[in-house]
Order: sequence, then C-alpha cells, then structure tokens
Amino acid sequence: MKNSQIPLKEATRLEILTLMDNYVDVLLRGSETVIRPPLAKEGTIPADALLAEHGLSLLITVHDGDEKHTLLFDTGYSAVGVPHNMKILQVDPGRIEALVLSHGHMDHTGALHPVLAQIAQPVPLVLHPGAFHYPRYFGLEDGRKLLFPKTLDRKALENHGAQIRESKDPVLLADNMVAVTGEVERVTPFEKGLPNALMEQNGELVKDPIADDMGLVIHLKGKGLMVISGCSHSGIINTTLHAMKITGVGKVHGVLGGFHLSGPAFEPVIEETIAELKKLRPHLVVPMHCTGWHAIQRFSEEFPTAFVLNSVGTTFIL
Repeated sequence: MKNSQIPLKEATRLEILTLMDNYVDVLLRGSETVIRPPLAKEGTIPADALLAEHGLSLLITVHDGDEKHTLLFDTGYSAVGVPHNMKILQVDPGRIEALVLSHGHMDHTGALHPVLAQIAQPVPLVLHPGAFHYPRYFGLEDGRKLLFPKTLDRKALENHGAQIRESKDPVLLADNMVAVTGEVERVTPFEKGLPNALMEQNGELVKDPIADDMGLVIHLKGKGLMVISGCSHSGIINTTLHAMKITGVGKVHGVLGGFHLSGPAFEPVIEETIAELKKLRPHLVVPMHCTGWHAIQRFSEEFPTAFVLNSVGTTFIL
C-alpha cells in the first residue's frame, strides 16, 4: 500500500441519503441537517412503504459551489429493496456517476445488477480485488461452515455496463472530493475482524481477514473529515485513523455507517471503541446496519449531542 497522502479536495456540502439500512421508522423527527421522509404527500399517507433489510446502501452527493457529483455506496442485500426505495424516494439512477462496494458480502451487493441496469451509460465500479474472492464461509461453533453466496461475477458486471476498477490503494472520485480508503491499515489491538470468517486459498481453508473492507472519506470545508463505512470489518477506529492518515487531515467531523459491533464476539469491544472514538471528538455519530442494538444504545448514551438514529429514507445534509 502506498504511504503518500492523497490530494483530497474539500467539499462545501455533503448529502447522504440512506437507500437501505436494517431499520425504518416513519415517525422519527428530523432537524435542519437530518431530513426524514414525509409521512404524507399532499395530505395523503401513501399505500406503499420504504423497505428495510439487513443491508446497507447510501447515495452520496458532494458539492463544491455549483458543482456536484453523486455516487452510490453499496446496494443492500436483496435485488428488490434498493430499486424499490429509489423509486419511492424519486432517485434518478442517471445521477449516479460511480458505484463503490465496501466489500464483497451479499448484504452490500444484492441490488448491484438491477441498479446497473437502470443506468444508461457505462459507469465506474470501484472495489478491492479481494471482493471477487470465492468461496468464503461463515464458521459455526459446532464446526459447520456456511457458504457465502457468490454475488460478484466479473463478466456479468461488465455486461451490465460496469467499468470495473480494482484497487488496494485509495481511489479519488467525484472530481477528487470523495476518496475510497483502499485497504484499511489495522493498528488497534482490539479490532480483530470477524473471528469466524473463513475462505479457501490455495486449496486450504484459512481465516478470512476480509481485506476487501473499505470505506469512503470526504473532507468538509471548515469542518473536517466525514468517514463512511460499510461494515467496518477492519474496525471503525482503524477505518477512521486510516482516513486521517491518507488525507493528512487531523480533524474528524463525523463517522457514519456499519460498525459491526453486534453479537458475543464484538460486544466486549464496544466500550473500547467508544473510548477511542471520544478521543476524536466527532460532531456526528450515526451507527447503522451491523452495529447492533446494544452498541447503538451505548453510542446514544455516550454521544448525546452527536448521535443520530438512522432510518431508511433519512438524508444527512452537512
């Protein structure tokens, strides 16, 4: 991995629209910076609803004055959820200039083909080369292993108009206003990845470090970095520290995305994660997707002014 800092251009405005998350609540209150979808339109409550599933998809729009660029980060679990929500939220697929996959797991790649089919022109697809690795397994305590579905096929993606761009190093998009982190350096002692993740390599079954885990980083003018994660299999603290290192920016405005702190393997490190994040003093903390109920509750307690409960359809304006 290259050690030189990337020339990340400052953005004057950032909009993050949640197209998919594990949770949806139409009764949540918003604010000037957290916009919730309306309960009704022209006095009528709609008969259809936004869908939630165990997955993540975020529409990212960055601005520099009158210039703006939009990209899609992950595509949820099912083939129907994200396209359905895009239709309800009136998102024009033609706005999407690039797609980024945080990693190759099925809950982040599910609607990739249907979304690509709705984009008329060829579009860049940025991902780590390890996202194509197959087979991968989830190991159980009784010795069984569950096979992850194969969701990424290079030829099929290219046939759908994807211009595949594989990189372990940071990649700049949106006129250099969005950086894909590349492979995240792992430096914390407590963020050890998914302990029961396995993969076949050279004919042997070995631990899967999920090296393809990547995030996004945006430098908000006058505010600092906004770090956006998919699942944080590298650890949300490692991801944030890596974002600071590759950009040379020491101030973090916020962290948003999946923090993967759910279940008995990860709940023991919730408090260490919170303690390290407090040192960075973020103004916005939005745990999503795989963070888990217990961890989300603790973030809400420890970051009372920064915490926001996410819901499908929520737009963050920063």
